[in-house]
Amino acid sequence: MPLILGTNSIKDTGYDVANSCIFDRASTDSMSKSMSDGSSIKGTFSAWIKVDGTSNEMNILSHFQDTNNVFTISTTGSGVNVVDYNSGYSLQLSTNRLMRDPSAWFHLYVAIDRSQGTADNRNRMFINGVEETSFSHRTNYSQQTSGGHEDAISMNDGQCTMYLGGLGDGNQMFGGYLAELHWIDGTVPAVTEFGEFDEDSGIWKPKLVSGISYGTNGFYLDFQDASNLGNDANGGTDLTESNIASTNQSTDTCTNNFCTLNPLTKSSATFSEGNLKQGGAGASAVATFGVSSGKWYFEQKILGGNNEAHLGFALENSGIFKDNVTGGTVRGSGYVSLYSFDGKIYNEGSATSSFGTFSANDIVGFALDVDAGDIFLYQNGTVLNSGSAVVSGKTGKTWFPFGNFDSGNVTGIEHNFGGTQTFTISSGNSDGNGYGNFEYSVPSGYYALNTKNLAEFG
Repeated sequence: MPLILGTNSIKDTGYDVANSCIFDRASTDSMSKSMSDGSSIKGTFSAWIKVDGTSNEMNILSHFQDTNNVFTISTTGSGVNVVDYNSGYSLQLSTNRLMRDPSAWFHLYVAIDRSQGTADNRNRMFINGVEETSFSHRTNYSQQTSGGHEDAISMNDGQCTMYLGGLGDGNQMFGGYLAELHWIDGTVPAVTEFGEFDEDSGIWKPKLVSGISYGTNGFYLDFQDASNLGNDANGGTDLTESNIASTNQSTDTCTNNFCTLNPLTKSSATFSEGNLKQGGAGASAVATFGVSSGKWYFEQKILGGNNEAHLGFALENSGIFKDNVTGGTVRGSGYVSLYSFDGKIYNEGSATSSFGTFSANDIVGFALDVDAGDIFLYQNGTVLNSGSAVVSGKTGKTWFPFGNFDSGNVTGIEHNFGGTQTFTISSGNSDGNGYGNFEYSVPSGYYALNTKNLAEFG
């Protein structure tokens, strides 16, 4: 199986995807478009996807009349599903493959061609350029070579509304990131029109799509217009946005994957906003990227108050990776963190002197020099400790950004690794490679946590 764009990747991806869109399940983010009768025979879906978790069924795209008449493309912890349900399955594909990596992007391509004589060729699925052939459930469409819609086909049915990010009844909402999304009505371009294997690494990567006819209900979303994220870049009718704003635009994409929080290594924390906003009492969370070399910068914002919040780093041997995080362990072995209650840095149990008072809405910046083992601390853009490192010489470690709060009036932590900003950025600052969007200036020589920077410096 070819590699995917995970925590370490190729630096030169050729065709660079500029933007993605975050869909937050808790906010029921979605887009919709009225449909006319299109092709009941052929349709093609292509998109790059980064999920925010693995447990719930999440509908990426649906053609929805009601729960008994619906075509859906969805992902869950138990695989990827394509369904046309009309009081019974006229189509059902459910992969045996499990999609369990919320740190990585993957490409999903679905081809519908009911004119094919071979039943399995009427509905095909490719993940990262390779065709899926192992399914826990498989019901193939019946053959049809011409004519209009039947009662058993909801795909491109004018009685349905097209939804992106969930079902039309507000259930099974999608959580995560979408990029380079195509729905094509009436034709089936090959998967190689949308991606290609990198000749050096073998990684499946996107390519510039051209010469595609999108048909009656088709569209292409590149998410580059922050004021209109539902814009059909092919020039057709735009999708109507619901709970989608300019802040849903992200530069975390399939060609430059940014760090987020990891739902597979959290305790009782709750995540939202693309796994960048952390809530929940007694909540510990570790990021998807760990670094063992290079210089890195990120920001964390305290929400609600200054009691009991720990910001900073979990080391590779920390308790959170053993699912036994408690309030006490964040000051012990495996953690280097700022404790906002007393303003001290706890270096695996050893506390520094206080660096001052930290309050609600403070933005704490960390500049980590892994090779030297040094940490520099910033409060609302001002370097603390007279510009000297608050931790020095801690070499030979793998560092994961981390957040925790136990009690008091802290309600959450917002993490900014540069790709997406859950809090308002009033100025806008990138690193020396031009990546990231931070509230405060990135120290010279330090970089945002993304795959292009990791490929160069990590």
